[in-house]
Amino acid sequence: MSDRFDAIVLGGGAAGVFCAAQACQRGRDVLVLERAEKVGKKILISGGGRCNFTNIGAGPGNYISANKHFAKSALSRYTPADFVALVEKHGIAWHEKTLGQLFCDGSARQIVDMLLEECAAGPGKVTIRCNEEVASVVHDGTAYTVSTQYGTFIAPALVIATGGPSIPKMGASDFAYRLARQFGLKVVEPRPALVALTLGGDDALFRELSGVAAEVEATAGKTTFREAALFTHRGLSGPAILQVSSYWQPGEAVTIDFVPDEARDWLLEAKRNTPSTTLRALLRERLPQRLADTLAEKLGVEGDLGNAPDKALRAAQERLARWPFRPNGTEGFAKAEVTVGGISTAELSSQTMEARNVPGLYAIGEAVDVTGWLGGYNFQWAWASAHAAAQAI
Repeated sequence: MSDRFDAIVLGGGAAGVFCAAQACQRGRDVLVLERAEKVGKKILISGGGRCNFTNIGAGPGNYISANKHFAKSALSRYTPADFVALVEKHGIAWHEKTLGQLFCDGSARQIVDMLLEECAAGPGKVTIRCNEEVASVVHDGTAYTVSTQYGTFIAPALVIATGGPSIPKMGASDFAYRLARQFGLKVVEPRPALVALTLGGDDALFRELSGVAAEVEATAGKTTFREAALFTHRGLSGPAILQVSSYWQPGEAVTIDFVPDEARDWLLEAKRNTPSTTLRALLRERLPQRLADTLAEKLGVEGDLGNAPDKALRAAQERLARWPFRPNGTEGFAKAEVTVGGISTAELSSQTMEARNVPGLYAIGEAVDVTGWLGGYNFQWAWASAHAAAQAI
């Protein structure tokens, strides 16, 4: 005997549960299958346990995809303001941190509870089954049959919301990609994103600065972020580095501007105005002492600035503004917050998230080749893509 539903959602994360809630409020009976022991595990650990649930500035320009236009439709039809209104409807207090990031005042648990309450708001019904391992998915042209160790479930619509392979200790896997390929959908090669970078060779000398952080401008390719960078025992981390990691390609350099507020010839100016000061002293005014001392030592400008050749000061200015690091890798999917790549957007409708050539098959959230910046953008994509699919189911 098989249980029948209007839709089956694979994955009980942010996108999956929100999609089920939205669909049930349109009168659909939805089954959510989650392999972990509870839904929303990534939500609970996000934002230091307070869930950075959206970003007020979220727009298409904050996302990476092979098709930079794909996210426009969903993001325009379910906005950060829409989600904030839902949060406020449930009486959840929130606050804005830097750069438009919105967090719960209390706990990320409030967001999970809110989603579950929305799932109970009807008029349709949401059934959530945890600890369910999908054994097979079959499509006969009209309906999808999903078999797990506990039963067989049938529905005309199937939503892939199992995310990407980042943070496997939370149950993440490449299941979404395997299922997509089963139905002939192309997958953009996934790689870790929002992840720390590792250093080797000459750059490994900076490991002695482990624990030191400073506000910098970090650049990978043509993309620059100004936030904190953190030196670690393995390389570079911190918000600025996590951001550029999504754009970094193996073999390329990441450049750091350690003095982003300084004018082009600031050292020459200092030589004229305060010739008795030293480079080390100037850097200590702008950066943590250990970092300032290390940079001054590596630049090799000794003694009073008044005695330093202009050529040496110009070279030091240039180096401090574009200090190159050549990462030898990343800390991988184990530490990556999200995944760049995923189910190709060329296979999906940007209006409904439905596969163009497989009726009734949808893909949403991180499973899709749409990856947001750090700071609530990936949650907003989860809500927006889930909403788009739910309106079509």
